Amino acid sequence: MTTPQTPGDTPRQGTGAPAAAQYVYGVTRAGAALPAGLTGLDERPVALVTHERCAAVTSDLPSDRPLGARADLLAHQRVLEALLEAGTVILPFRFGAALAGPEAVEKELLAANADRLSQVVDELDGRVELRVKGTYVQDTVLREVIAADPQIAELSARLREVPEDAADAAYYERVRLGELIAQSLEARREHDGQTLLEALAPAAEALVRKPPAREEDVVDAAFLVERDRHADFERAVQELAQAHADRITVRLIGPLPPYDFVPEA
Repeated sequence: MTTPQTPGDTPRQGTGAPAAAQYVYGVTRAGAALPAGLTGLDERPVALVTHERCAAVTSDLPSDRPLGARADLLAHQRVLEALLEAGTVILPFRFGAALAGPEAVEKELLAANADRLSQVVDELDGRVELRVKGTYVQDTVLREVIAADPQIAELSARLREVPEDAADAAYYERVRLGELIAQSLEARREHDGQTLLEALAPAAEALVRKPPAREEDVVDAAFLVERDRHADFERAVQELAQAHADRITVRLIGPLPPYDFVPEA
């Protein structure tokens, strides 16, 4: 798909005045009903720019300042969440997409990508994104790691007996212990994370697994779920959380606009 770019001014047809540059929140079906009174950046009204089967959700782009304020990010999120809550199918764009005016939105975005946009909108229709995060209960898992590996257990016990005034002499042994624990956690994380994903995958149509951001993160994954199966998926997450509560904290986030299921190009 053509990626929207930051615009310059484009004259309105039939006048010498420039058309208002358009900020693009995402793409939906032509004729979609927008929530009443929906506003976006700087509380400007949200509208549709339509071409054939698809329509871009837009508002006038502020012309007197650069984008990037927290209020801008929140406005972007608010528009997409309002559409999601209203049950409107939405192919969400990442923050910052803009084009020179309504004509540019129609020609450069919608007409240039008509078939692909229609296909993706069809694929996302009736679906939401649900994100699942699992985090180790650190003390519990650390005890598991030590109990499962005699080398780690022996080194950990020996270091606990080192007097404080001799701690510097044991520096390299502490580094080695940290490396062994990290290696064991990595293998354990891969196994536990796969177990969680396999338990939830049958309730979803697709999933995207994200790399862990922290050592204690077991899994961070986005699931594409039919709206009608949202409750089923939520129950599956609750059951999983209860089954692993002693060692893994499982959280469900969403429903969200399906950011992770939009093709990059």
